[in-house]
Amino acid sequence: MRAIIPVAGLGTRLKPHTYSVPKVLLNVGGKPILGNIIEKLLSENINNATFVVGHLGDKIKEYVHTTYPQLKAEYVEQKEMLGLGHAILTAVPTFDDDEIFIILGDTIFDVDLSKVFKLKQTALGVKEVEDPRRFGVAVLDGDKISKLVEKPQTLISKLALVGLYYISNSKLLVECLNEIVEKNITTKGEYQLTDALQLMIEKGELIKTFPVEGWYDCGKPETVLSTNQFLLTKNGSNRKIENVVINDPVYISEKAKIKNSVIGPFTTIADNCEVTDCIIKNSIINSGAVVQKSILEDSIIGSDALIKGTFKKLNAGDSSEIEFH
Repeated sequence: MRAIIPVAGLGTRLKPHTYSVPKVLLNVGGKPILGNIIEKLLSENINNATFVVGHLGDKIKEYVHTTYPQLKAEYVEQKEMLGLGHAILTAVPTFDDDEIFIILGDTIFDVDLSKVFKLKQTALGVKEVEDPRRFGVAVLDGDKISKLVEKPQTLISKLALVGLYYISNSKLLVECLNEIVEKNITTKGEYQLTDALQLMIEKGELIKTFPVEGWYDCGKPETVLSTNQFLLTKNGSNRKIENVVINDPVYISEKAKIKNSVIGPFTTIADNCEVTDCIIKNSIINSGAVVQKSILEDSIIGSDALIKGTFKKLNAGDSSEIEFH
């Protein structure tokens, strides 16, 4: 089976961080978002993956090649942001068998995929949400999907598609993706995967759902921080540092230097950071950042940033230098 991972998005809701780092390489729980996804795939014996890259794609290639050499990775470029359906269509030349597993590059999930793959039947991950207008949604007829609608403005279902798609018949998916492009079937100006899946249903494909209770979106600062909380609760580190109070759960890299500080709860401090005389909680300090004499909460500090001063809530991008007086 091959995983298809679209990672071409610009990450506009996570600026200024995404000016210099792809959204999927932002750190949550001690490793980049993409690292959490790849490790889940490898644990399910999915060793082949296609990355649909765009913005800062070279950084994604370097990260994957350096960190996961065991993954047989291929890369295709989505030159225009024309929707998720278009992104998957861009990856079609790398399809090498009938089964594929599509996962969005900014989605961290906690679900037993082995049960899904054993079905040998196309199935989509769903979760009930209060406001389904931002999602594709599934309407059920018994245990199968009768209809899929992208971003419905009237309530027809609260079962949102959460970015996990197991496709057992990729040939039919390719046929339907080509059809929506040829007929210019779009939703809000984009070629949507949801519309191609609906065509598959109309052509007779039986598509089921599987529940995804553990679904964590990393699309904006507050959801990145909440995802960080979830991952730390499961996999926080146990590092002890002299003259540093650590309120678990936290992740503190062995390569980070911490002095005279209170860290946590729910704080990630990445490689090569330096933190001195600080109180930091519910925050992410990305690699190489220096933070001195600061009280931070609900903050994301970019790589190689320098922060000096007093209590503030910050969303500081990479290579920033901020000093409060």
